[in-house]
Amino acid sequence: MTSNQTSLRFFGAQDADPHALDNERVCVLGYGNLGRAISLNLRDAGVSRLVVGNVADEYAEQAQAEGFAVLPIGEAVAASDIAFVLLPDEVIPEAFESDIAPNLTAGSAIIFASGYNLAYGLIAPPDTVDILLLAPRMGGELARERYLEKSGFFAYVSVENDASNKAWRRLLGVAQAVGVLQAGALELDAQREADLDLFIEQTMGAVIGVAVMSAFTLGVEAGIPPEAMVLEMYMSGEMETVFRAFREMGFFRASYSHGPTAMYGGFVSTMELMQSDLASRFSKTLEQISSGQFAEQFQAEREAGYPSLSQAQLMASEESPVAQPIFQAEARVRAMYENNNPE
Repeated sequence: MTSNQTSLRFFGAQDADPHALDNERVCVLGYGNLGRAISLNLRDAGVSRLVVGNVADEYAEQAQAEGFAVLPIGEAVAASDIAFVLLPDEVIPEAFESDIAPNLTAGSAIIFASGYNLAYGLIAPPDTVDILLLAPRMGGELARERYLEKSGFFAYVSVENDASNKAWRRLLGVAQAVGVLQAGALELDAQREADLDLFIEQTMGAVIGVAVMSAFTLGVEAGIPPEAMVLEMYMSGEMETVFRAFREMGFFRASYSHGPTAMYGGFVSTMELMQSDLASRFSKTLEQISSGQFAEQFQAEREAGYPSLSQAQLMASEESPVAQPIFQAEARVRAMYENNNPE
């Protein structure tokens, strides 16, 4: 285990007790994208006393078809020492009150894959159990792929409550089993993990989305072929190499890997954007997140039947007048590639 000048701890495979889960019964609650990957990784790591907790739906059927014992959520929690909650954030409060909390036993552990519900007071776990955070920085498909490659994937981890006096042992044991510690885990409490996750989604993610849509529309209106626009922005893979350079070289050092034209043009535009109100908007967004205002709004959205989310999904569908030109351009580029690269 290493630490830096900010006292943040970073954990690797050497920090996990290889026998941490030997006598522990583990359940994974939710067999969606991430739940499936975590379940498969745990089983492949040799966690034999493993069950899946899920409502009776197609995900439960898939888990059974893939060889897992599947129980209702409450029964799975009651039969386990460690419960890994991988349900959608907005669903957890209801499931926690009705099925999870009543079945937690003193000295058991509950792990959350996001700090969301803990940070914004949407649930109140009892202080008689270990309350743990293991938040992968990776979606389910890649978490599974990285596990099979033995390269691992990063996560944030924290012990929010240690009732058993073995909370860290349990947490690092699970982190090692699911494939996190091959890459590493950074200690970050639930409040900061939740704030950070939402902040990047609602600032950097939003800016990238607006940039892609605006550039596409303006470029096509200026006479640039739509196929060239989507190829230039992301389908060529060039943008992936930019972010890889950020990771491998560092954010500012990576700028030197671009030619003078790109560096100069990017610098000028960056300076102009820095004079805009972008920073103030980001600050307001972070304030809304950390205060719990966004969480309240999202819970209200769920209770109302997801009206705004439905609009967002409609806008992103192939029938949307906003998205349709991009869908069509992407399809034509894929067809060109496939015609040029027959199997």
